[in-house]
Amino acid sequence: MGKATYPCQVCRRRGRPRTPASKTRPGAAVSESFTHCVLPYDRVDDLLDGALPFLRDGAEAGDRVIALCGIAREMLLRDALGAEAASVEFVEPAAWYSHPARTLADCLSDADDTAWRGRRLRLLGEPVVWASRPPLEVLEWQRVEAMLNIAFRGTGAAIMCPYSSSLPAGVVAAGRRTHPETVRGARSIANPLYMDPWAYSAKCDGEPLPPPPADADELDVVRPDLYWLRAYVTEYAHRTPLPDEDLQRLLVAVTEVVTNALRHGAPPIVLRMWTEASGADPALVCEVTDQGSWDPRAGHGLVPPRPSGTATGGRFGLWAVRLLCSIVQIRTGPGGSTVRLRLRLPAVPAAMNGV
Repeated sequence: MGKATYPCQVCRRRGRPRTPASKTRPGAAVSESFTHCVLPYDRVDDLLDGALPFLRDGAEAGDRVIALCGIAREMLLRDALGAEAASVEFVEPAAWYSHPARTLADCLSDADDTAWRGRRLRLLGEPVVWASRPPLEVLEWQRVEAMLNIAFRGTGAAIMCPYSSSLPAGVVAAGRRTHPETVRGARSIANPLYMDPWAYSAKCDGEPLPPPPADADELDVVRPDLYWLRAYVTEYAHRTPLPDEDLQRLLVAVTEVVTNALRHGAPPIVLRMWTEASGADPALVCEVTDQGSWDPRAGHGLVPPRPSGTATGGRFGLWAVRLLCSIVQIRTGPGGSTVRLRLRLPAVPAAMNGV
């Protein structure tokens, strides 16, 4: 399936070239560059050796400096920074890391707004909060770590991500693949394990999706009149505890995906719905399949599109779908295309699985 380009006002960015990483202080490159560093650490002293120069450089330069950390880490940093702590905004990470696509959009908007005011956004963010969430969400946060290397080009922002060796091994390994630079003390060097963001994203989608349950509801979409489609989705969703606000988001997302399949895909087009009640992440799942295939340059809506709709930004329709849903999974190839939308449910009785 191809995708029509839509005008986007999610963010306004200047398409300036990025300065290549070099052996320098993390985040200390010229203002028009973007730096994204991983700070691996075993001990608290290792964390402070890398984080304190990063924060102090920002305070001295007049940057907007944000540290995402809980109260214990905040107290540690405040004590070590002394008077310079007054120049740092300490933010609760659970609220910041609320949703992968929305957090990416909000942070990018902050970076752009700060740049237009002649300052740099400097962010210290540790993945402790999201690293313990359900596996599908963790995968999307890891993908965000990769794709922000594209989305933030030209913003002048500086991001440092401390990764403790106590994090799950898969999270630590992914951190080595998604950051162009590695911090050692007060210095940063090019990361030899860094992967191209698009290649990393494709790796995230390397496994086929699990098949829908045998008792999933199924609707053949054969005409462009979407009234009955929305009625069908609404009727099914009302059998679940999906909040009304999320239902409205689902209706917009399903309309976008089905319209895309009707315009650019190939029949048969099938909509399936089911609930997943087992495990720690109950969800209402809505899947759209067709026999078309995607242009590999489409981008799958992984990066907020630039106003021009150029390749670095992807397509606004799918980006909006990612903002609306908890998780969006896409698979495409010679055998057709699948877009699977997941909306998290507050609670699902066991008997409702496959309702």
